[in-house]
Amino acid sequence: MKKTGASLARFALEQLGVRYTFGIPGVHNTELYDELNNSNQITPILVTHECGGAFMADAMSRTGDSIGTLLIVPAAGVTHASSGIGEAYLAGIPMLIISGGIHTENGRRFQLHDMDQHTLLSPITKGSFHIKSHAEVIPTLYAAYQLAMRGEPGPVFIELPYNIGNFLGDVEDMPAFTGLEPQATFDRSLVKQAAQLLVKAKQVGLFLGWGAVDCQVDLIELAQLLNAPVATTLQGLSSFSGNHPLHTGMGFGGYSVPAGQNAFAQCDAVLAIGTRFAEIPTGSFSMQVPEDLVHIDINPDVFNANYPAKIAVQGDARAIIPALLSEVRALQTQAKEGAMAQQIQQDKAAYTKQWLAHNSGGRVNPARFFQALRKQLSDDTIIVADDGNHTYLVAELMPILGARRYLSPTDFNAMGYCVPAVIGAKLANPQTPVIGVVGDGALLMTGMEMLTAVRNQLGVVVFIFNDGELSQIAQAQEIPYNRKTCTVLHGINMQSLAVTVGAEFVSIQSEADIEAGIRKALQFAANNQPVYVDVNIDYSKRTRFTEGIVKATLKRFAPRDKFRVISRALVRKITR
Repeated sequence: MKKTGASLARFALEQLGVRYTFGIPGVHNTELYDELNNSNQITPILVTHECGGAFMADAMSRTGDSIGTLLIVPAAGVTHASSGIGEAYLAGIPMLIISGGIHTENGRRFQLHDMDQHTLLSPITKGSFHIKSHAEVIPTLYAAYQLAMRGEPGPVFIELPYNIGNFLGDVEDMPAFTGLEPQATFDRSLVKQAAQLLVKAKQVGLFLGWGAVDCQVDLIELAQLLNAPVATTLQGLSSFSGNHPLHTGMGFGGYSVPAGQNAFAQCDAVLAIGTRFAEIPTGSFSMQVPEDLVHIDINPDVFNANYPAKIAVQGDARAIIPALLSEVRALQTQAKEGAMAQQIQQDKAAYTKQWLAHNSGGRVNPARFFQALRKQLSDDTIIVADDGNHTYLVAELMPILGARRYLSPTDFNAMGYCVPAVIGAKLANPQTPVIGVVGDGALLMTGMEMLTAVRNQLGVVVFIFNDGELSQIAQAQEIPYNRKTCTVLHGINMQSLAVTVGAEFVSIQSEADIEAGIRKALQFAANNQPVYVDVNIDYSKRTRFTEGIVKATLKRFAPRDKFRVISRALVRKITR
């Protein structure tokens, strides 16, 4: 039979359960957009910029039941989307990236958008496919999906040339998708050894990353059996309920909140699940990990990269954790006793009290804001943070209560994530509240993407932490330089921005406005109206993470460089 490549691609995407695509049409993919317009299952979403589309696809994969899918033009569309693709790659998030491609049979060189996209994307994708014939379209999309989902997930690129996508070609059949291939098995003898080590330890701690996010019920039971404090990575904040008595917060060590620092100081063994021990969650590698480390991860490359593991178990945590819990149950018939939970709660209360006592000088105290916000949100609310100082305020002051309820950029650390990601999360979860927290600097990158929320009547709330600086870097400049270079922002009228994109607007200028402002914004969202909320935030008090990172970084300097930095800071402090 004769089919266009576009109709074959549409069939394959429907078979794979894709519900939305994100992108902008161009001459190379208009036929596929036209096909999707006729689909009863798939809705193509027009975005304002392909980078925003990639962040939407990322959030779709993180929070939804279908894979996030980009449908973009070649060359410029690919380079625009590359920040979001890179974010997904380093975070282990599956994504399909479908690009048009040049006509491969017209014999011409230097065609529009003519470039080697596969080489460009090779460092930030798991793999790529260049479709050569109509018969390859459906099998290629199925293979790309398998690659994106199996092992450590990630983005996969598919180029559909113009002459195949737009023109008719012969195919013998249109095979149905038969399902994902099973994940590789794991070594049960290593799981048994891990259980024995954990039960024999005097005090175990759990350190959880995104790879543990779907194991929350079993992990709660495991933590309670072992009376183990539980810390998470930044990306893994939703892998353990933030209001559980054994939850300590993000990370452990001098850069973490006191609950994490004090609880893990007692640990002689750590169980780490679904984490690479990367720079951010380890406080710039200042984390002190005991010799008895059990490390579980689907990617074997992470083992012993930064911290040596006594026992390393490769595999999917969703299969390994139930087996580990069963082994621990057999060895530990009743929960270990101790005052760990009481100590954690005391430390948390003292830290919150310290924040509430801070004088914010007429601006909005972050702790008061997050206390009020948490009270007004349902437990299942999806919370999205961008990259910046506010990211670590969320991590330290805002309890995350459900699995896959928190998203933020991490290792790739791309600013501009929040506004598009709330849109992707809301499309994936239309009945679930979705809110975002973004700094004014990150807002300037993708804030126009709220047009997409308005166009699609998505009731999302984005709180803009507005302080007039790129505060995370500005704070890092203050100590060594005593000046702020290129980190002070030109003021923007946030209300005018909201009017421009068609969103509702709420202003929270002082602490007296917090509760009413949050309530008003959530009411707008409940009526499917997107909202920008301008929050006059106070950043004068440093997070523990920021203070810890500065100290950890300085300690790693050679004595000569350390002397230079400190002496320059002192001189500038005195002379200015």
